[in-house]
Amino acid sequence: MLKVENLNQFYGESHTLWDVNLNVLAGSCTCLMGRNGVGKTTLLKSIMGLLPVESGSINLDGDELTNKPAELRAYKGIGYVPQGREIFTQLSVEENLRVGLLARGDGLKEIPDFVFEIFPVLKQMLNRRGGDLSGGQQQQLAIGRALTLDPKLLILDEPTEGIQPNIVHEIGDIIIRLNKEKRLTILLVEQKLPFARRVAQNFCILDKGRSVAADDMENLGEGIINRHLTV
Repeated sequence: MLKVENLNQFYGESHTLWDVNLNVLAGSCTCLMGRNGVGKTTLLKSIMGLLPVESGSINLDGDELTNKPAELRAYKGIGYVPQGREIFTQLSVEENLRVGLLARGDGLKEIPDFVFEIFPVLKQMLNRRGGDLSGGQQQQLAIGRALTLDPKLLILDEPTEGIQPNIVHEIGDIIIRLNKEKRLTILLVEQKLPFARRVAQNFCILDKGRSVAADDMENLGEGIINRHLTV
């Protein structure tokens, strides 16, 4: 599905990603892990075309995306929920969801019913401003907005950040449902190890801008955790 090979990225003179490799299999849920500041969000933004890359390859289902504009990534079927959600706080829930429709390749004008099937609370709050929702509801709105473009790959950057524990479990249920029932391929960044183990089948770890480990989640052992994840 998604294959990143030997990706290098710079912020000015600072070399932030060093020959990074990432392979996300179709139908899988893969967790990108690592301590703060190791380049996880930078990698996601590079995949989305929001940051320029120096060299390497980003390939989605055989399409080379490396030097393509950011808006093409959505048309090719990548839904993206950035860290901090970045919903439009002054727009209504409905208006936020309709923003996602603009990135569809088929010109659909109506919000798909399955978005409300996954997030019934959004249907009840269509006329409320995004900024008036709770943190958990805003995260649901952000994911719902990404789903309106009918993606084949959904990228989530720390979907549990700043959300109360009971809603964290609910977000996990939603990710599992999207992956298992809807067969949606998912790549997420997550710091919470129990959450990552619950929702993901595979992991990839970044350390100091390099991909240092990748395997099935069941093979994420204490040695790797202590070396690359423990603060």
